[in-house]
Parts: sequence; structure tokens; C-alpha cells
Amino acid sequence: MTASRRPGALVITAIVLVLAFMLLSAFASFWTERLWFGSVGYQDVFTTLLLTRIGLFFVFAGLMAAAVAVTMAMAYRFRPVLWPGMPGMPDDGMDRYRELLAPRMGWVIGGAAAVMGLFAGASASGQWRSYSLWRHSQDFGTTDPYFDKDVGFYVFDLPFWHYIVDFVMAVAVVGLIASLLMNYLFGGIRLSGRPGERLTSAAQIQVSALLALFVLAKAVDYWLDRFDLVTNSGSIFTGMGYTDDKAVLPAKEILAGIAIVCALLFLANIWRRTWLLPSVGVALFALSAIILGLIVPTLVQAIRVNPNVPDREDPYIKANIDATRAAYQLDQIDVRNVGGTAVSDDGELEALDGLTDGIPLVDPQIVSEIFEQQQQVRAYYSVPNVLDVDRYEIDGTDRAVVLGVRELDQSGLAENDQNWSNLHTAYTHGNGVIAAFANQRPEDDSTQQSGIQWAEGAEADEDTLSRVAGEDGYETRVYFGEQSPTYSIVGQRPGGAPVEFDLPRGDRSEEDVATTYDGEAGVPIGNIFSQLLYAVRFSEPNLLLSSRVHENSKILYDRNPRQMVEKVAPWLTVDSDPYPAVVDGRIQWILDGYTVTDKYPLSQKESLEEMTDDSLQENTGFQTLPTDEINYLRNSVKATVDAYDGTVSLYEWDKEDPILKAWMEVFPDSVQPKEDIPDSLEEHLRYPEDLFKAQRFQFQRYHETSASAWFEGSSRWEVPSDPQRTTRLQPPYRLFTDTGEGETWSLTSVYVPRDKENNLAAYMAVNSDATSDSYGKVSVLQLPNEPTGGPLQIANTFATNEDVSQALLPYTTGDANRVPGNLLTVPIGNQFMYVQPVYTRRDGESNFPILRFVLVSYENRVGIGTTLVGAIEDALTSDASTDGSSEEPTDQPSEEPTQEPTEEPTQSPGSQPTQEPGGETDVAELLRQADAKFAEADQAQQDGDTVRWARLMEEGRQLIEQAVRQLG
Repeated sequence: MTASRRPGALVITAIVLVLAFMLLSAFASFWTERLWFGSVGYQDVFTTLLLTRIGLFFVFAGLMAAAVAVTMAMAYRFRPVLWPGMPGMPDDGMDRYRELLAPRMGWVIGGAAAVMGLFAGASASGQWRSYSLWRHSQDFGTTDPYFDKDVGFYVFDLPFWHYIVDFVMAVAVVGLIASLLMNYLFGGIRLSGRPGERLTSAAQIQVSALLALFVLAKAVDYWLDRFDLVTNSGSIFTGMGYTDDKAVLPAKEILAGIAIVCALLFLANIWRRTWLLPSVGVALFALSAIILGLIVPTLVQAIRVNPNVPDREDPYIKANIDATRAAYQLDQIDVRNVGGTAVSDDGELEALDGLTDGIPLVDPQIVSEIFEQQQQVRAYYSVPNVLDVDRYEIDGTDRAVVLGVRELDQSGLAENDQNWSNLHTAYTHGNGVIAAFANQRPEDDSTQQSGIQWAEGAEADEDTLSRVAGEDGYETRVYFGEQSPTYSIVGQRPGGAPVEFDLPRGDRSEEDVATTYDGEAGVPIGNIFSQLLYAVRFSEPNLLLSSRVHENSKILYDRNPRQMVEKVAPWLTVDSDPYPAVVDGRIQWILDGYTVTDKYPLSQKESLEEMTDDSLQENTGFQTLPTDEINYLRNSVKATVDAYDGTVSLYEWDKEDPILKAWMEVFPDSVQPKEDIPDSLEEHLRYPEDLFKAQRFQFQRYHETSASAWFEGSSRWEVPSDPQRTTRLQPPYRLFTDTGEGETWSLTSVYVPRDKENNLAAYMAVNSDATSDSYGKVSVLQLPNEPTGGPLQIANTFATNEDVSQALLPYTTGDANRVPGNLLTVPIGNQFMYVQPVYTRRDGESNFPILRFVLVSYENRVGIGTTLVGAIEDALTSDASTDGSSEEPTDQPSEEPTQEPTEEPTQSPGSQPTQEPGGETDVAELLRQADAKFAEADQAQQDGDTVRWARLMEEGRQLIEQAVRQLG
């Protein structure tokens, strides 16, 4: 007998252990999340969100549970005294169920109510956004033209009212099902009874009341559906259309009235005890719904609208245009026409050199490999595949720089070194930024060089940003970044030594140094309880067993800047591109936060992912709304994340945005006033890319304000394909540009006519200088109808130009490849100049692109040179009647280089050859110096110093090229 009980006991024990572990896992997840919010100073956000969701859960769960319990209890309480199966009553086969349930009816009712309440509560807790906005609704100050309702009604109130009505309908349906089951079980409903006797009086009253409640809620639903007509997407545009206005709207009003009549008939059935009138009402209701809701709108669309769409839809399209332009701030865009010729004078070259000296020639995507090869001082550091572009004031001049954070890349560790202690306690952080001047000119902004000009790097003289940051430089340790490990254990044992590897300062021949994190963020895990919770969360027993975890330990996790902002501000849609900046001696990740909605009346809905798509865009993961379709977008918040200590700061930016005002009431003190933004930070704030891309997407159609022209689409624009990736759209570019009001730091893009990508239609630029009074002003230069080359045509011209091909021939033979950089469009007066850097590289993992030439297209003439000014000069002297192929490029090399191009890293500041080209140094002496450089490079390579090797190889290459030029 004992043996027979043992398997049952083991099963019970196993079940208890599994349930205990599941509960522990759930608690660990909840509690560690709470600790994380506290570690970054946003405990109130966690508490507010938790209490809101719990409150909604219990309120709606309680209402549903009460409705189910009352319905079942009443059905049981008023069951007939005589039911089937009793003496003298026919048996219906339900006796066994009645005998089973009747003694336990309290548990049955409680269990059913609890289960349905859990479902209702879980659904309601997910409505915390719509409830919070309804609770703190604001006015937009703008009304729609059809119902004269403030926009705030559609954005804040209507969604939650819809949920309330749907909930009431769900209560009625669930209550009706429960009532029918209970009455059938205990004889209140007898399917085999005679007509008029199939329901008892009590059952008829319950069923009639619940049906009346459902139909009455449906009437309210129809009434609210009227307002959805201004936010529903139609086949042509979003919002009210002719058929909606003339057929659907009246139909919903009529159906709401019929539903009210049906509800009254069901209520009358409580006293009249006949189903005739309710049945007639329901039949009329169903017939009306088919005729008014389906047939009539279809006929109106087919007979009245389709044959005359422009005339019928004209006022509705106009309303859509006005609303869309307001929702995306397209109505604030300044559009002006430009002519076709530039004004020439005797000093044109000097003037053009001055106008173009800030054009970025460093492609943020291509040079990532150069950053890796020349600045990768350890194998376990890396930079992003696409670098960021920012601006810094250096010696009183704004300079654009291309930069990336040197982040920790644990995959670079040797396989034998990838153990738990190394991955989570030793290799914990990145170190510093790597930056290059975008226009490839040195710090003094003098003559453009042929190699990368470093603004911040590994060498002692590559410290421009450090000096700009202050006398003590900046905090280089990066614990919070886009590539940070899942979690790291930091903190120094009392009396112990630091164990976290850090990048040595100064001479990189020093041995490895160690450091210890002492920032504010991070959760203390010095006690066994916290260690247990995190061991469960990360499924890692070492958090309990390792001696590296001690009383001073902290754990850092959830360290991606975008993820951090999304957690502390779950109501924000965060821009997909955080970018770093050195501000007040710290590396700060800067992020743009958007408030969005898909309920702005009459504004065009589009997928945010589709609107922001281009050749550089990866999966955005926008998740603020149930779908990523929106029709209103504001850059309402600027956010920062300190790369060292994880401090998250949210700053109000768009003070007029009603959605931001509502959320600031929901989460008070989580967003700081705009006035608190430090001046040093404001210098690095910029116009966000995703907002600009959404605006340029919408403006390609909505630059047209005439309804008829909008419908015809004859003047529609589109963003051109990227000449280097023709299946994707060309991304916007950041550069200093002048659209007629002086040179400003801008984000720019171009348009081409729809289906005519070879022509240029317009140029778009937005003032991206947050310190400027004109910040956010979007200017569009609209070209005349005469054919003007677009990016694809210019790229094709460059690719087929004879001079360009011959100049690149020595660098693209064999296994060498041509790597075109960004094709930039720059307004020059009333004309446009195209500029494209051209890199070359040879196949191989250790070979990186090297900038060889700059291509220019100006006034239908093509120029090529080793510098931008050389290319402009070549374009000015070429034949404008052709593509420029008749002229030899001024800087074409006379011979193939002695060294393979892939072994030649781009030149760095201070790495110029001892004698400038054209000097009198003896050729033999130059070759001797080059040989010495290559010998030093070989030694550096043996020492594992790849950066020094790259520098010396570049210097040797330049000496060889100088010797070749000396020979003529």
C-alpha cells in the first residue's frame, strides 16, 4: 500500500515544485523590474503604471465577475420548483449534472465569475494608455468640419468610450450565455416544451433584460461609429468621403434609432411575455443593417461617386489635405521656385570653394571599416556599421564630424577567454569616441587632405574633442550603449583590486589597466535575496556562487539607450537612431521622442516604418500603438542617457503638443521643462531623422494643396532610389547648406517626379540647429519643369564618364573595387551641385576603403580631382556641352601606385611626407625614407600595433607617390 502511494506523492511534489518555480520566476521578473526603475530614478513611473493597470484590472474584472455571478445566481435562485426528472415531469437527461452541481453551486458560480473576471481584467489592464489619455484629456484648439468636435475628443475620449461600450456588450453576451446555461440546466428553458412554455417567467425576464442591454449598447456603438468616419481609411484617402457623408453616416444614425426601439421591445417583453414584437424588431434591425449598412453605400459609391470621383470627392479631399498638412506640420514648410542658371564671375572658383568647404566627404557608412582598422586598439572594441554625424564648435567655427562610440564587442575575445567571469565581470564597458572631420580638413579647417583627418582617436595628437570638452577631457568609459552586454557585475570588493579591463591612457604600449564603476545607476546585489532573484531572471547560478559577486556588487542590465527611454517613458515612440555627443565632459546618448496617434481626424494614415524606410534603415520596432500606422507626429521630447552612469533625462521640447501635456499629467515630474535643457546640450540637439523622413514622405503628395491636382497626381513627387542600392530609397544627409537665408546646419533630401527618377523636382532642407530661432523651418526649393538631372542620372553620368573611368583605372584593376560614397546634392544659388566621394578597396578582410577622388557635377559639367576644390576646378574648365569627358581630370595619377591600394590606410593629421609634391628632394632620398617607413611598419605589425602599422604604411605610400611625381 505504501508503494502505491509513492508515485502519487512524487507527482504532487513535482507539480508543487514546478508551480513554485513559476511563481518565483514571475516574482523575480516583477521585482527586478521594479529595482531597475528605482536604479535610474523613475520609480514613480513604475508605480503609476502598476497602480493604473492593477486598478483597471480589478474594476473591470470585478464588474464582469459580478455580472456573471448575479446572472447565474438569479437563474439558480428563480429556477422552477418542478424541473424535468422530478415525479410527474419528463426526464431530459440532465439529472446527473444537477445532482453534481446543486450542492456545490456556490463554488461553481464563484469559479465561473472568477475565470471570466480574469479575462476581462487582463484585457482592461492593457487599456492603460487609452484610459490615462481619457482621464487627462486636453483640447487641441482645432475642430473637425463635420461634427464640430475638438480634435482632442477623437484622440483622448473616443477610444476609451469605444472600449467601455465594447465591455458592456461583452458583459451582456457573457451574462446571456451564463443565464441560458443555468436556466437550461435547472429547467428554466425547456426546448421540448410547447410554444409559450419553453421559458419560465424568470428566465424570460433575464434573457429579455440582457438582450435589451446588448442592443442598447449596440445603439451607442453605432452612434460612436459615426465619429470614426473621420479617422477611417478609405480607398483613396483617410477620412470622410462622399459615400460616408451621404450614405454611411445617415445609416448609422438610423440604425442607432432602430437599435433603441429593439431595446425597448425587449424590455416590453418583460411584461407582455411574448416574443413576437422583439422578433419583429430584431428582423427589422437585421434587414436595415443589410440594406442601410451594405447595399445603399455600395449603390451610392457605384452610381454617384465612381463615375464622377473628382467632383464628388473634391471637398472631402480638400479636408484631408488641410488636416494632413496640419498633423505633420507640412503647412509650415516654405516653398519657393528656383531658376536654372548660376551667376558666374571672375572669382567663381574661389567663391565655390568657400560655399562648399563644409561639404562632408566622409561617408558614415563606408568609413566605419576605416574606423575599425585604424582605431581598433583592441579586438574586443568596435564601432557601429553606420556612424553618426554631429557638429562641434572648434576655434569659433562649426565643424561637422563623423563619429562613433568605441563600444565593447565581446565576440572579439578569444574563444578560450569567453567564460562567465570575463564576460560579466571583467569586460564590462566600451571606451571613448572615435571621430573624424566630415569635410576631410584638419582641425584648423585649412586645405582638404587626401586622408582621414581625425578629431578624436587613439593617438596623442588626435584629441580635438577632448580639448573641446575641457581641461580634463571627458569620461571615456561607456557602460551604457547600443552594444552593451546583457548584464555586467561591477563594484570593487572591500580591500580588493579593480577587475574591470579598461583602455590604457596615453602610450598604448602600457599594460592593461583595471577600473571600477562607481556611477549612480545599477542595482545593488550584495544580499543573497537579490542574488537569488537575478540568478532566476538570468538563469545563471554563478550570480549565487561566484566570488566576483560580493557585498559591494551592482548589476547593470537593460543598458541600450533606446530601450531605457522606452521603459521610463512607455508612452513615447523613440527615434530609431540614438546618437552620441560629448557634453560637459561626458558622453551622452541623445534620443528624440515622439508623441503619435492614429486618431487625428481626416489626416492621412501611413505606416511609420514605411514612411521612415531608406537604404540605411533597419527594423525600427515602433511599438507605441497597436499598429505602426499613424496620422499625427510630434517631436515632443528630447532625451539623454549618460553613457557612463546611465542617468536618463527627459526634456520637454514641443510645449504646445496636447498629447505631451496629457502624459506629463499622467506621469508628473518625469519630464523636465524645456528651460532646464543645458546650453551645452542644446548645441548638439538636432532635427530628428524619422520626423523628417515622415514629413518628406507625406509632402511628396501633400505639397499640392489643390484637391483636383492632388487626385490627378500629375505633380506628385517621390524620394529617389539610392544610386548605390536602387531597391531602397536614398537617405537624408546632414550638412551645412544654404537655401537662401544663410548657411545653416541642415538635414537635406531631394525629390524626383513620380516615375521619372532621372530628373530632379525639388530640394528639401530643414534647419537642424537647435540654438537657432529658425530651428525646424523646412525649406523646399522647387525646380522648373525643364529637365534637370536627378541623383540616378548623375550617378550614371559619373559611372560612364571617360575621365572618371581613366582616373580610377589604376585603382580598380585586378581585385580592386570602386566604392562610391554618398551622392550629395548641394544648392549653389539657383543651381545645384552634386558631390560624390569615391573610395577604392581590394578584396580581403583586412583591407578597407581609401578615398581616392571627389566627383562633381555642376552646370551639366563633370569634374574629378583628388580634392573637392580640384574637382570643382575641373568641372568649371570642362566642356559644358558634353558630360565633361573631353577634359582630362586635373589630378589624374600618372602611374599606377607602387603599393597596393588596400595596404594604404588613409592619411591622418600630422602624417604628411617630409617633402610636399613638386619639391626638390632627391628621388633616391624619398625612396630611402619610404623604405625606412615600411621597415618600421613591419615591426609595428609584429608587435600587434595595427594603428601604428597603418600610419607608417600611409606615410611610406605618400613618399612613393611623391617620388613617382618627381620622375614626371
